[in-house]
Amino acid sequence: MRTLFTITLAIAVAAGSARAADPVQPAWYTKAVKSVEAKIEPAEAKPGQTVTVKVTVVLTPGHYTYATKQTDKLAIEYELMNGVTFPPPGGLVFVGELTDPPNPKTKAMPEIGVKVLKHYGGTVSFERKAVVAPGQKPGDLVVKIPEFKLNVCNQNDCFPVKKLPLEATVKVLDGPAVPVDPQYAEELKKALAPK
Repeated sequence: MRTLFTITLAIAVAAGSARAADPVQPAWYTKAVKSVEAKIEPAEAKPGQTVTVKVTVVLTPGHYTYATKQTDKLAIEYELMNGVTFPPPGGLVFVGELTDPPNPKTKAMPEIGVKVLKHYGGTVSFERKAVVAPGQKPGDLVVKIPEFKLNVCNQNDCFPVKKLPLEATVKVLDGPAVPVDPQYAEELKKALAPK
């Protein structure tokens, strides 16, 4: 069915985002994927401020990728095809859950009993909120995302899962920390508590 393998990929960081930079790619990847990028919005933030980390994939026409959260219980295995491994708390503390883009396309796979399989084509952005640690010093903060798993299919084939490390940069502004958004305050407190 699907064979999983890992390919190490160099990432070039430019203008606060990361793009796949290795010129030697499998033929399917070169044809199916225009770009993969990690970005933090806004690009400048104060300590305590909530930002959004986006991992954006641009696919060529005729290719699609899966949602990281499926509603059909029989489609749960497809949740494992895509996903992001986030770094532990540091200058940036990830909060909340990874979210898929709104309005996925759906299809049925009656041969395996799946009635609703969510997927996306074109430009796909997976997002997660993060809080700039209240004690973070000003300056450029480089955030390394250890692994982004990407599964891409077309109407005939699904290709091996590709695992990509990514980086993104946020400029931490000088000045006192701003109040942490109340919805993330407890989660931040737990994440930064001494172990």
